[in-house]
Amino acid sequence: MRLLLLRHAKSDWSGHSDDHDRTLSARGRKAVPRIGAFMHKKGYEPARILCSTSKRTRQTLELLQLHLGRSAKVEYDRALYLAEWPVLLAEIRAAPADASPLLLIGHNPGMEQLALALALQPQTPAEQARVENLAQKFPTGALAVLDFEIADWGEVKRESGRLIDYVRPKDLRQRSEDE
Repeated sequence: MRLLLLRHAKSDWSGHSDDHDRTLSARGRKAVPRIGAFMHKKGYEPARILCSTSKRTRQTLELLQLHLGRSAKVEYDRALYLAEWPVLLAEIRAAPADASPLLLIGHNPGMEQLALALALQPQTPAEQARVENLAQKFPTGALAVLDFEIADWGEVKRESGRLIDYVRPKDLRQRSEDE
């Protein structure tokens, strides 16, 4: 089973008295199409999406969906808003078995902590590099992709997934500039 962890894109800090209502910044709106195109190209098309109810996560999802080839069932959940990683893990464990790939769109520090908690000890130099990059920072718009050898999401536990991909918006910007 495959889990996609996406931190919302860069948000705008000006003019918002309520954190939940903060919108995406211009930089964030530019980053999401790059992530969406990357996800589509790599076949990271979710079957189900769990999304925080914040304005910035909802806007991230709206922009992302323009670049994904398949439509997925979307569930907005207030419990995901600024949730700690054990809460996020509980939400994943409650997902139906046919919800793979499962995309979770949320916030830090919970998303970064969850990705690190779920990742197995790296088996290859490439996996080691991905884990090290993730451990440095899980910036806005970053995507972690983990694969699990399980039959049901209820079986997900610490150190049970392989971190098969980790990409940040700046990585995609650099790749397009290099091409």
